[in-house]
Amino acid sequence: MADASKRPLSDGEEAGPSGALVEIKRQRLDEGAVVPAGPASSLATKPQGPSRTSALLAPTMLLTGHADQVFTLKFNPDGDVLATGSYDKTILLYRTYGECENFLQIKGHKNGILELHWTPDGLNLVSCSPDRTVRAWDASTGQQVKKMSEHGDIVNSCCPLKRGSPLLVSGSDDGTAKVWDLRSKRSVATFTEKYQVLAVAWSEAGDAVYTGGIENVVRAWDLRRGAPSLTLAGHADTVTGLAPSPDGAHLLSNSMDGTLRVWDVRPYAAQDRCQRVLTGHVHNFERNLLRCAWSPDGERVTAGSADRMVYVWRSADGAVQYALPGHGGSVNEVVFHPTEPIVASASSDKTVYMGELAA
Repeated sequence: MADASKRPLSDGEEAGPSGALVEIKRQRLDEGAVVPAGPASSLATKPQGPSRTSALLAPTMLLTGHADQVFTLKFNPDGDVLATGSYDKTILLYRTYGECENFLQIKGHKNGILELHWTPDGLNLVSCSPDRTVRAWDASTGQQVKKMSEHGDIVNSCCPLKRGSPLLVSGSDDGTAKVWDLRSKRSVATFTEKYQVLAVAWSEAGDAVYTGGIENVVRAWDLRRGAPSLTLAGHADTVTGLAPSPDGAHLLSNSMDGTLRVWDVRPYAAQDRCQRVLTGHVHNFERNLLRCAWSPDGERVTAGSADRMVYVWRSADGAVQYALPGHGGSVNEVVFHPTEPIVASASSDKTVYMGELAA
């Protein structure tokens, strides 16, 4: 296991109102005062600032251990484990609570990890890589349980079906999106695009696959017909992230044109399906695959940003609710905790932050 350390904010730091680290002065304790022991035998002082909203050990937790850029991360369905994937070819698993112990390292990919997800039962992880493979892993042992290697180029994105059959979809620079059944040896469907596919996702009903890439459009592919059922045009540059809303009525897309778009994907919706355009975050010359996500209640959305900030918007009106500093490199992915007001962010600075939001 790689040497991995993690910490809450140190004794000289505290999270300010915007999430920035600020220096604070501790009150000197009188001689003979009784000081309760903390998790790391640190001095305890009277809590300062707003009330806590989560069970994290501290309002902001810094996780380290990766040797290179961190591209992707996801909480497991129970929210007590965070998985991270890096250009260092490893997946690391951390405890969400307590000291955020890094308890498992998964190796096997021959190149970086571009995206990872938990299966709905929380028993397995799926990941994709420039090594042209999609792989499934036992989350308790770290052992590889399936290797999918039909793609002819970099695999940029993967996503498992939320419920029902153990299906997953992957998108590649070879211009295809492939559907896999973890019980089958070969892929069970292939959808061919004109250009590279950089982002994939499932519809909430599981009857369609969404794809996006350098063509600047998003397509919904009907699984039964094997053909596009919907094309969403409006982005002016490459699409790097896709995320369906929790109720399945909307689709969030992130693009290198510097916008997030919220699309109405319900049947028989109005012809102009783009309901909202969100701005504030940044893509830059690095052209990383910056992902996007919804909060479990659908009231917030988030996305990676090259300006080192973590952005959270209100989905109802597109207003920026949080712009949180702290990272020293591009923020490649931000995700919400499944049950608590917590966000986690993965960065090119090789670190991961977890932080609590206002309830």
